[in-house]
Amino acid sequence: MKFEALALNDRVGSEIRTDVDSLLTPEVAGKVRQLLVERGVLVFRALGLHTEQQLALSRLMGSLREEGQQGLLKITLDKKLNARADYLKGSFLWHIDGTHDDVPPFASLLTGVTLSETGGQTEFANSYAAYEELAQETKDRIAGLRVVHGFETSMRRAGVEPTQDTLAYWRSLPDKAHKLVWTHKSGRKSLVIGCSASHIDGMDREEGQQLLQELLDWSTQPRFVYRHEWTPGDLLIWDNTGVLHRAEPYPLDCGRLMHRTTLLGEEPFA
Repeated sequence: MKFEALALNDRVGSEIRTDVDSLLTPEVAGKVRQLLVERGVLVFRALGLHTEQQLALSRLMGSLREEGQQGLLKITLDKKLNARADYLKGSFLWHIDGTHDDVPPFASLLTGVTLSETGGQTEFANSYAAYEELAQETKDRIAGLRVVHGFETSMRRAGVEPTQDTLAYWRSLPDKAHKLVWTHKSGRKSLVIGCSASHIDGMDREEGQQLLQELLDWSTQPRFVYRHEWTPGDLLIWDNTGVLHRAEPYPLDCGRLMHRTTLLGEEPFA
């Protein structure tokens, strides 16, 4: 049984070297899940999982969210394959998935199928490490603050042009207020920030937005970030509860296609 883990940098990310048969065993999938929580992002280079294998791995690691085709969603800006392709422009901004929910997804698995010739790199920022290394003065300042997150906020920041129908859909998803500092069941703490963060509840709007931008700039500085250069067949898994992510912009007509599976959340924001 083949399994080797190599740290990509001090604060986030590990490369896993294994083969598909080993990976699809409960023993190795369990190791992968444990390491995911510890390292935030896992990289499997040129693994080349096909659809059923990716679905099987996802089910070994948690509860699969039902979306797309039997749980596998095609991530593409091609409107023939994705009716809501415009929404993916939001993925160009730093974000956490599911901030408009009470319980966000635990993790996502992403396989590179068709890549863009330019752009499309994916970046991950370890929000656990970013919080831990904040100055104590800042930790004291943000303790207890609540941030209002909105789906419409993230879409407008991404430059998605609203139509009457899309605007109605955006506004059908009510804003959610979450604690800025998320204390997890494990006792670890992370920052709930990103492009969906509209303002801080009870704080002057301009002052709150400035604080949120300062925290985002802090959390996404190079020492907390892993940037992935894709090759065909790469598999990436990230812990959505403690890692911000974004994709580098790429041509909208390039045909870039990713296969994503998502694991259901296991604890609420608060």
